[in-house]
Amino acid sequence: MKKAFVFLADGFEEMEALGTVDILRRAGIDAKTVSITSDPLVCGAHQVPVKADYTFDEADFTGADALVLPGGMPGAKNLNACEPLKEALLQQYRENRIVAAICAAPLVLGGLGLLKGRRATCYPGFEDTLIGAHTTGEAVEVDGPVITGKGPGLVFNFGLALVAAIKSDAVAEEVAAGMLL
Repeated sequence: MKKAFVFLADGFEEMEALGTVDILRRAGIDAKTVSITSDPLVCGAHQVPVKADYTFDEADFTGADALVLPGGMPGAKNLNACEPLKEALLQQYRENRIVAAICAAPLVLGGLGLLKGRRATCYPGFEDTLIGAHTTGEAVEVDGPVITGKGPGLVFNFGLALVAAIKSDAVAEEVAAGMLL
């Protein structure tokens, strides 16, 4: 079974995290949430508490098809401050497997140098954090193993792009049709 991990830090954007997990699971992808701390309870940017499936130390990212970063503030900054997460993202990228981020979270990928020479998008105002990227302002950008999304209102586009990359365009179309998109 294909698998993906969505990382949660205090201040994460709830729609981006949970919407993405929902879309991935509808596609038959084993999508799990991971708290970047030792506490499985993580509070979103709009004070929605979520109990993650795993804490960072409990999860095994070996062979993951995708590692996904939701945005939100200060969630994206908290993700960026997590060195073990950044190491996992670098390893995933070195193995040419999907790293994805939406909204403000592409700043993590930019800081790691993973966007150099790639098309990328983000929440307006964060473009300067996408170091070396060709920023487009599009809803979603897929450039090799890197997928970036613009923001919460475009979570369907982002989630479906992940489904297409992990499984296929046909599965993404099937999920979209089932969701009346």
